[in-house]
Formats: sequence, structure tokens, C-alpha cells
Amino acid sequence: MTGIPAISAYTLPASGQLPRNIPRWTIDPARAVFLIHDMQRYFLRPLREAGLDAPLIDNLRAIRDYALDHDMQVAYTAQPGGMSRDERGLLRDFWGDGMQVAPEDRAVIEELAPEDRDWVFKKWRYSAFWRSDLQARMRAHGRDQLVIGGVYAHIGILTTALESFSHDIETFVVADATADFSLERHLMALEHAARCCAVVLTTAEIVQ
Repeated sequence: MTGIPAISAYTLPASGQLPRNIPRWTIDPARAVFLIHDMQRYFLRPLREAGLDAPLIDNLRAIRDYALDHDMQVAYTAQPGGMSRDERGLLRDFWGDGMQVAPEDRAVIEELAPEDRDWVFKKWRYSAFWRSDLQARMRAHGRDQLVIGGVYAHIGILTTALESFSHDIETFVVADATADFSLERHLMALEHAARCCAVVLTTAEIVQ
């Protein structure tokens, strides 16, 4: 398989579909970073074609607005595009050449464009921590919680959540502020996160 597959429309998970959480962690904005994961035009194109982009973007914007009002640091991951064969590595075997450097592929979508105060990390592999200073920057700023939203749930978001947990960072995955190739894969990712590494919650649980 190469490239992102076509996505069939589905409804983002609601509270009644979420797995049971094991830890009783709660988000403290002063300790937290809200990571907007891979919301670049290249990755959003299949979601727009399926009509899944609007609810996802609305929920991410609601959390970002909450974060800005409550001193929660906002961060972004973004692939650089135009990777050489060495930079792309084994990603190429699964996903092909990937995005190009042109803004039509590489730019974070306009509705969620980073602001000056936000952190932006170059994304090289599934995990946001790989070859980035995300962990070091969080430690330097006294942040030990990571709230994750974006795409795709069973790939980069789940991998980032697992590594975040491995760094002893309290990790939260926002069920309806993430999206995936299908509802089945989306729910699988949420179930695995809740069993192993994160608290799974909804946008409303954060902003209310």
C-alpha cells in the first residue's frame, strides 16, 4: 500500500463509544501542552473528500481557543515535505514518496494556522518525539501533560501517545478531535490508548 487510502464518511466517536479509562488524570492547563498533530493540507485532503474535516476542525479550534485562554501551551507537528530517500526511510515502503514542499501539501490548514507563541516541531516519523526536542522543551517549561488531537488516530497519534507515556508524561487523546481511515480503526486506536498509555476524552470534557 502506498499513499493515504480513500476514506468513507463516518461520525466522530461520541462519549458513549469511548473505552473505560484506567488512570484518573485530569488536565491542568498550567502543566499541559495541546499538540495539534499533522493537520497539514496533504493529510486533510482525504478527510475533506469524505466530509470529515469540518467537525474535526471545529473541535480542534475549540480546544485551541480554550488553551489560549487558560495558559495551555499549543504545539504543532508538520512534516517537512520533499524528503530524500534517506530522510523518508521505510516510510516510503508503506506510504510512497509522501507530501511535497509546496504549500498545497505542506501548509497547516488555514483554520488552524500556528501563531507566534505556538511551538512547531518538524515531523520525521510516526512519533512527534522522534528527532524533535518536544520532550526537552516540555521539561524546560514545566509541562508534564500532553493532550493530543489531529490525524491519524491509529498511526501517528497512537504512536506519539505511547512514547509520551514512556517519558512519564500524563497523556490525553481527544476522541472527537482526532480522525482516522475508518470508524473501526479510530475506535481501535482509542481502545489501545485507554488500555495502555492515555486517558481518552471528548472535546466537551476539556472546554466545559
